[in-house]
Amino acid sequence: MTHSHDHHDHAKGACCSGHGKAATPDAEAVLRDPVCGMVVDPSAGKPSVEHDGHVYHFCCAGCRDKFVKEPDSYISATDPVCGMTVARASAKHFLRHEGDKFYFCSVRCKDKFEAEPAHYLGDRPAPKPMPNGTQYTCPMHPEVVRDKPGSCPLCGMALEPMGIPTGDEGPNPELVDFTRRFWVSAVLSIPLLVITMGPMLGLPFRDWMGERAAVWVEFALATPVVLWAASPFFHRGWDSIVNRSPNMFTLIAIGVGAAYLYSVVATLFPDIFPHEFRGHGEAVPVYFEAAAVIIALVFLGQVLELKARERTGHAIRALLNLAPKTARRIGADGSESEVPLDEVKTGDRLRIRPGDSVPVDGTVLEGRTAIDESMITGEPLPVEKTAGDAVTGGTLNRNGTLVIKAEKVGAETVLSQIVEMVAKAQRSRAPIQGLADRVSFYFVPTVVLVAVLAFAAWAMFGPQPSMAFAIVSAVSVLIIACPCALGLATPMSIMTATGRGAQAGVLIKDAEALERFSGVDTLIVDKTGTLTEGKPKLTDVIVLEGFAEDELLALAAGLEKGSEHPLAEAILEGAALRNISAATATEFEAITGKGAVATVSGRKVAIGNSALLRDLGIDLSAFGDKANALRADGKTAMFAAVDGRPAGIVAVADPIKATTAEAIDALHRSGLRIIMATGDNAGTASAVAKRLGIDEVRADMLPEDKKALIDELHAKGARVAMAGDGVNDAPALAAADVGIAMGTGADVAVESAGITLVKGDLNGIVRARTLAQATIRNIRQNLFFAFAYNALGVPVAAGALYPVFGIVLSPMLAAAAMSLSSVSVISNALRLRSLKL
Repeated sequence: MTHSHDHHDHAKGACCSGHGKAATPDAEAVLRDPVCGMVVDPSAGKPSVEHDGHVYHFCCAGCRDKFVKEPDSYISATDPVCGMTVARASAKHFLRHEGDKFYFCSVRCKDKFEAEPAHYLGDRPAPKPMPNGTQYTCPMHPEVVRDKPGSCPLCGMALEPMGIPTGDEGPNPELVDFTRRFWVSAVLSIPLLVITMGPMLGLPFRDWMGERAAVWVEFALATPVVLWAASPFFHRGWDSIVNRSPNMFTLIAIGVGAAYLYSVVATLFPDIFPHEFRGHGEAVPVYFEAAAVIIALVFLGQVLELKARERTGHAIRALLNLAPKTARRIGADGSESEVPLDEVKTGDRLRIRPGDSVPVDGTVLEGRTAIDESMITGEPLPVEKTAGDAVTGGTLNRNGTLVIKAEKVGAETVLSQIVEMVAKAQRSRAPIQGLADRVSFYFVPTVVLVAVLAFAAWAMFGPQPSMAFAIVSAVSVLIIACPCALGLATPMSIMTATGRGAQAGVLIKDAEALERFSGVDTLIVDKTGTLTEGKPKLTDVIVLEGFAEDELLALAAGLEKGSEHPLAEAILEGAALRNISAATATEFEAITGKGAVATVSGRKVAIGNSALLRDLGIDLSAFGDKANALRADGKTAMFAAVDGRPAGIVAVADPIKATTAEAIDALHRSGLRIIMATGDNAGTASAVAKRLGIDEVRADMLPEDKKALIDELHAKGARVAMAGDGVNDAPALAAADVGIAMGTGADVAVESAGITLVKGDLNGIVRARTLAQATIRNIRQNLFFAFAYNALGVPVAAGALYPVFGIVLSPMLAAAAMSLSSVSVISNALRLRSLKL
């Protein structure tokens, strides 16, 4: 999840006590739009309204209109931490969380909320149930697909819903069920502990009841926990044995089942046990409290795990919340009406007012504004939009009013495709997960063997009552060795990382791509559209004696009006930006491979390469070395002649993106060797590469050449990532270890890639590299926690410390330690949510 902060500094403050009173603003109180929460500069000519003796300032007319309509809704808010009433218009401490706005009386309350938002959010409205037909799959074994929620027959993990999330999904049914079972287990386990541990604490409950009655009470309290609450664990344990896929539930079922069955027999038939089984007070020891408390602790770990996995879906829900629920549609007669978003059709005209989110992907028909695209691209600066520009659903209109034509609606929008990609990635497996799978497969039978050996050793050589010690030791080994932390190590990190990447405009198609990218050492980048903007622009107009710059550009634009060459549009746009009107052309003739000639305003004009001018008998010596200097700078130089004599040079170039140089430096620092592979000519490519410090250039490359380059690098042992945006890049993207598609490029490129950057520039690759390396590092930390914990825990549970220190680990402590290991893995994985990209 992300937090969108107010960009002003927050002064330190103390949280005031009390409820229902308005919080006193800090001495340097800000002026905040009470509707949207933005900080407003009153000297910037923004709208304002006086209400109830106070002047309120707004970022735009849209927010002002909302306030005037319902002022009482926007005057104050409740601090979610301390409960104080905060004036929204002067609240210094503010943040957005999952689409909602929160106001705080002090920085202390704000920090508390940021650290643990779920603790302060309280009860939320119940979500809708899962839609009919939803299928469920295992995050660790995607080949497992079921028609209803449940557990994976291979690993026992909770199955998760498949398909594109809608934001209306209900709570995880297993989380609801396990939470109920946990509370029943906890409520029944507490009196069990009191009865069992009371004598150690000086509590006389057991003496009052008598030993035999106390055992029967323990039996009555533990039986519902083991036979009802723990039934899912026994079911999973049995499935694991039937499917020959041992997992954590195998150990739980065997351990708890052994402790409970032994205790039942000891309760019903105590006389069958020999004297050596009896402990203090000549009673046969029972372990009802261990079985029940173990179940309660395992449920606690499961509930924490399910909640944490649900929190990893907050990124998807936050993305879904970007799209408004309604749109303002303009009818054929000019009337306007609010309609549900799912009623918007392709071709509809929609009005977007200041402060509104863009409902669907479309094209601007009227108006001018700045669009905040940060929630989709990760880029903080607003983007200017005017007629003809594309807008993306989910982005935020800052100040102007637009009329757009809906181009893509429903599942076709960029936002929906992002959500689908993130959801699929969160269900995918990383290759490193195979290590955990292999370890678990052999680890569980090994633990069962250790438990049997520990039981035998204690029974034969342990202190009296030796059989009691043997049972305690065997059950403790089975419980503490549960590999739940091992099972969580990879899926938790992958789910968290893909959600974090989506918030920064880095879309991971599958976990394998993320893992591979962390180990890549060579990056191949296309030039056009990746390093450069992909759209040629007029850069230079050099005139010879006797011609004026505006005159030559008007003649050139007049000639190019009849041309379909890609560079013609750059000349026409360049002339328009300089307010130069294209002259009228007649007798236009395009000469393939050379240029074009025409009569423009009664003058014979020719624009093209040196071959064209030679054919026309025009002396090139007047141009000197000007064209070579332009080409050395990566520009395409075109000679111009008017009425049979040299007139000047018109130069066009595909500008390098403003962010490219900084991104190349960052990628070099991360250890990547960078190769430019482009279909452009060697001169232009070399000029761009030299300016950016790129390590190697391959020019004049066809699509098959780019794929061959990747094969060549693979043969040398390189691990290669390829970044591109065109149809011609698709074969290379598919052949690379990791394909990185620019989201602004062709659909086939996006389909061929493992990683997609919503905004097509190299800074996204820097973010993806940072995310990939942090994720694999996080997974390795999790695996270390799990392995190290089991390596230490199993010998202790087996009784290795008893001969030296006299320490025996009880099954209850083993269950607590097992749950703690899972919590440590979950907590470590969730750190990725705050990763700085």
